[in-house]
Amino acid sequence: MSDGTTNNTEYDAGPVAALRRIAFLLERAREDTYKVKAFRGAASAILPLGEADVARAVDEGTLVALPGVGASSAKVIAAAVRGEVPDRLASLEAQYAGPLTDGGADLRAALRGDLHSHSDWSDGGSPIEEMAMTAIELGHDYLVLTDHSPRLKVARGLSAERLSRQLGVVDAVNEHLGSDVGSGFTLLKGIEVDILDDGSLDQADDLLARLDVRVASVHSKLKMEAAPMTRRMVAAVRNPRTNVLGHCTGRLVTGNRGTRGQSTFDARAVFEACAEHDVAVEINSRPERRDPPSDLLAVARDAGCLFSIDSDAHAPGQLDFLVLGCERAEEAGIEADRIVNTWPRERLMEWANP
Repeated sequence: MSDGTTNNTEYDAGPVAALRRIAFLLERAREDTYKVKAFRGAASAILPLGEADVARAVDEGTLVALPGVGASSAKVIAAAVRGEVPDRLASLEAQYAGPLTDGGADLRAALRGDLHSHSDWSDGGSPIEEMAMTAIELGHDYLVLTDHSPRLKVARGLSAERLSRQLGVVDAVNEHLGSDVGSGFTLLKGIEVDILDDGSLDQADDLLARLDVRVASVHSKLKMEAAPMTRRMVAAVRNPRTNVLGHCTGRLVTGNRGTRGQSTFDARAVFEACAEHDVAVEINSRPERRDPPSDLLAVARDAGCLFSIDSDAHAPGQLDFLVLGCERAEEAGIEADRIVNTWPRERLMEWANP
């Protein structure tokens, strides 16, 4: 069977790896979700099949008869089965695989993990295990799964019952990954918990106590007056369950969701509370957020805060965004040891659960 490809470079990673890599590169480049789903769906479709069955479908020209495999993904599969680099993969490697930044590489190399990520349990696009596998491939020692809390219904926030079930899934994923890869990687239990109007946290305290790391973020009433917003944020920071203050201004500076101005609050009061209560200020690495802005990042630095450089990934390829936050941290002169996700897992856990 010929699929019209012309790339004869040898490739021995197999069709599932090729499809996953294409999806990763598209996500890293922030391409449309529908493009990504075509390749991740095809990878899921052929994953349960044996190599011989996939090769037979290639020979017989029946790949597109498989649910989830379309014409574009079939070309990728056929080339990979023949041991050739698929043209689509070669093109995306050339276009999107290069460095995302000019700086930040040294600090990125020091990071051990990522404290803010989402799965398809809330508003992420991929299963928990796919997020974990990609984190391993990126060299993480740990990834904290932080799906949303109940109030954020638009993001399918997790009820107490769903969060309880997810904790069991995380245990199962760790058991599976440990036996499969022996990497020493750990998927940590977490949440991105909404900061409610009065500064309380949007989840039962007994459930928060079962988690490894908690990121607290404002997602509603972002235009609240400065004084009540300051009280709201300081109250959340003082909560002993809070470990990280997520994307503190809530701003959006670019992207397909449009732009959004930043919340106003007394930054010095909020960041001094963070320093007093050992809460890390998140440097959110998403290109559309760049939060905190540079002037507030300097205020947090001078207030003596700890920091967490996080991807806020909603798809596996977005886990690679960390270097964007690293570049900003280096520009701000923030030392590596003040960044909690440069710490080994044991130190991180002692800090998060004193």
